[in-house]
Amino acid sequence: SRRLLLRNREIERFEAQYDVGIFELWDQLFGRGGRAPQARHIRDLVALALVGGGMSDRAAEDLVAELPPSENMRLRQIAQRVLGVAFIPAVLGEGKKKVDGSGADESAPPATTAPASGS
Repeated sequence: SRRLLLRNREIERFEAQYDVGIFELWDQLFGRGGRAPQARHIRDLVALALVGGGMSDRAAEDLVAELPPSENMRLRQIAQRVLGVAFIPAVLGEGKKKVDGSGADESAPPATTAPASGS
């Protein structure tokens, strides 16, 4: 389990590197838009979320680079969740409320699982 977090810093790094805005990628990830997202965009977004979660740039890049193409669909799902939490943080609390009826701490940082390398 690895912590994933997208902050403005990581979003701006993504937008500076690609000619795709984060909201355009959001639309692509959820099937709204003219085309599907590119694998490199998804893989880099997940690596940036690992950096936002506290991993070094090199370690995050290496972890994602070691993953085979068979992990790309899983990475796409992770990218959807990471962006969803970044844009709509209240979704973290909704899951807990549905499960146990408690009021979740919506300010808690997201914890999401990234695929283990070497799979």
